[in-house]
Amino acid sequence: MIKHYLTLWLVLFAVLAAQAEDNPSAKAKRKAKTASPFAGLEHLFTEPKHYVTHFTKEAPNIDGHLNDKVWQQAAWTDLFTDIEGDLKPAPTYETRVKMAWDNEHLYIAAEMKEPHVWANLTKHDEVVFYDNDFEVFIDPDNDTHQYFEVEVNALNTIFDLFLSKPYRNNNGALIAWDLHGLKSAVQVQGTLNDPTDTDEGWTVEMAIPFRSVTLGNVTRVPTEGTLWRINFSRVQWDVDVVDGKYVKRKGEDGKPLPEYNWVWSPQGVINMHLPERWGYLYFSQQPSGEQSINFTMPYAEMQKQYLWLVYYRQKEYFGKHGRYSKSLKELGLKNGKVEVEGKANQLKLEAGTLQFMAAIQGPDGKVWSINENGFVQTIKGLQ
Repeated sequence: MIKHYLTLWLVLFAVLAAQAEDNPSAKAKRKAKTASPFAGLEHLFTEPKHYVTHFTKEAPNIDGHLNDKVWQQAAWTDLFTDIEGDLKPAPTYETRVKMAWDNEHLYIAAEMKEPHVWANLTKHDEVVFYDNDFEVFIDPDNDTHQYFEVEVNALNTIFDLFLSKPYRNNNGALIAWDLHGLKSAVQVQGTLNDPTDTDEGWTVEMAIPFRSVTLGNVTRVPTEGTLWRINFSRVQWDVDVVDGKYVKRKGEDGKPLPEYNWVWSPQGVINMHLPERWGYLYFSQQPSGEQSINFTMPYAEMQKQYLWLVYYRQKEYFGKHGRYSKSLKELGLKNGKVEVEGKANQLKLEAGTLQFMAAIQGPDGKVWSINENGFVQTIKGLQ
C-alpha cells in the first residue's frame, strides 16, 4: 500500500512539474534566474580590437607617403566600422591604420579612401572635426583618466587636447595643452578642395613622442608586453557642391546633417570618450615579421568587465533614484560571487548617496576597483 501511494505521489509530482514547465510565469522566473547580468548592455561589452605593434630600428620619414620600409612590413588593422558597431551600416569609404615604434616614438600611418577630399580649417586647435578628420585617442595607463586626443584634417591642421577624466564626469578638455614634438604629415591622392575631379583619398603619418604622453618626469618607454588602450576615429560629413565648393549637406531644419563616426574598435554608443571601450595596443620588441605574437585578453581585463557592469548599472540606478545603490542584488548581481573564465572571483560594493566603489578579487589575490568617476586602479585586499 505504501508503495502504491508513493507511486501515485511520484506521478502527481511529475504532472505538477510538467504544468510548471508550461506555466508562462514559471518560465519567466527561470529566465530571470538564468539571464546574464550583462543583458541589455551587450553593446558595451563586445571585445575590443587589438593590434600588435613591432619595434623598428629604422624610423619612417614623416612625409605622408606610406612607402617606407617599416610600413611595408607592418600589418594593417581591420577596416574601420561604424562607432556603434553592427547597430549601423558599414562605412561608405574604407579606413585602416598601421603602427610601429622605437625608443622615442609611436608611429601611426592611416589610409582613408575618399572620392572628394576637402578641408577648410587652418588654425592650430580649431575644432578640426568640423571638417572631415582623422583622430587618435591614447590612454597609456588604461585607467580611463589622464588621456590624450589628436585630430588632423587634410590640411594637416592639428587639434590636440588632454583630458584628466572623461566628459561624462562633468569634465572639460585642456585644449591649451600641446603634444610637444609631434610630427605629422598628410598626402592627398588627388586634388584638395577640387570638386571637378575624383580623388582616391588621403593618407596621414604621425610620430608621437613617448615623452609627450608621459605623466611625471621619467619618460615611460614601452617594453615587451606593454599594453595601452588606443582607438582611432574618422569623422565624415555629407557634402554637396555649391558654386564650385564643397558645402555640408543640410536637413529640413537648415542645419548640417549629423556626421558619420567611423572607428577602428566599436564603442557601442556614439561617444569616443569611453576609454574602457578602446582597443588594445600591445608593444612587441620583436621586429615585424620575425615572430608571430598571439595576443590573448589579460585576465585582469576580463575581471574589469564586472566592474564596468557595476558602473553602468549604478549610473542607471542613480538616474532613477538620485542616489547610488548599496546592493549588488539591486544592480542585477545575485551576490558577490562571480566566475571569470571558470575561476571564482569575489565582487564587493560600498556606496553612499553620491559615491561608490566596487572591487573584484580573483585567485591571484590582486584587487581591482572602480569608483563613481570610472577610475580604475588596484587596491589592497578585500575585507
